[in-house]
Amino acid sequence: MRPIARFAWGLVAYDVAVVAWGAYVRATGSGAGCGRHWPTCNGEFVPRRARIETLVEFSHRASSGAAFVLTLVLLVWALRTFPPGHRVRRGAAAASAFMATEALIGAGLVLFALVAHDASMKRALSISLHLVNTFLLLASTALTAWWASGGAPLKLRGQRPVVIAIGVPLLAMMLVGATGAVTALGDTLFPTSSLAEGLAQDLAPSAHVFIRLRAIHPILAVGTAAATIVLASVVRALRPTGTVSVLSRLAAGLASVQVAAGLLDVVLSAPVAMQVLHLALADGVWLALTLTGAAALADEDSGPAVRPPRTRSATRMSRTPSRGRAAAEPV
Repeated sequence: MRPIARFAWGLVAYDVAVVAWGAYVRATGSGAGCGRHWPTCNGEFVPRRARIETLVEFSHRASSGAAFVLTLVLLVWALRTFPPGHRVRRGAAAASAFMATEALIGAGLVLFALVAHDASMKRALSISLHLVNTFLLLASTALTAWWASGGAPLKLRGQRPVVIAIGVPLLAMMLVGATGAVTALGDTLFPTSSLAEGLAQDLAPSAHVFIRLRAIHPILAVGTAAATIVLASVVRALRPTGTVSVLSRLAAGLASVQVAAGLLDVVLSAPVAMQVLHLALADGVWLALTLTGAAALADEDSGPAVRPPRTRSATRMSRTPSRGRAAAEPV
């Protein structure tokens, strides 16, 4: 595996950890720990005499900033390693763009005070958009790592059944993730001490819309998990390769575990640890589906996936005039 591929896979894992820590920030109500200041924290670049909430929020900002820098490093590395138009370059550029929008959405949440105990629809829409952008960030980074590891480019033409079998659960995951983000926010803003109390809140005529989603989200989640399991088997039948088989089974297995974790989260009245685990499993399902699609839609007739490194002798030879016809370098 090329060094850039190892770096990219490490970045995927790091991004998942940052996302999970962001869930901890929201679940503990620490989002306002730095006040309405960004990028500073309460007007300071490094807070002093900080409360626990401030330390939690500041650590999330620091880890997110490191993720931003690492993503830019990946982009520069890809630009220096691969030729113009290469899929690794495009993937790294997409990851950098989504990382930038991720930072902007996070800054907007802080500057407009859509944190802590805010229960407005603006916050609901913002965190839903934040979740979808996070999914796209993880997908673009994972695809960059996949292609840097030698994965073939995508071929969509003539593969409509595979595209549908992969696209449906991915779109469903976005919808479920958005509703799940709002549901988790409701669990934070309107906590309950027991399952019975939670059901009473859900059925109350004056229940907040965030609470009402607690009854809708599990239904959507179970339906999405079932669709993922069924369509994963369809993809395996359409593209019976070893890689597709492993990745599709991983996606189906993680979807099942995620549903079980979600039900346990409801029974236990949404403890912080279960909320973080639930989101991490959702990221795992999303990544497994993304890579299943990359493997199933791969154009295996595209030639070498990466450009071989140029040695000094090769560079000198390329500068020497030749009477023969120059061979085209594969992209």
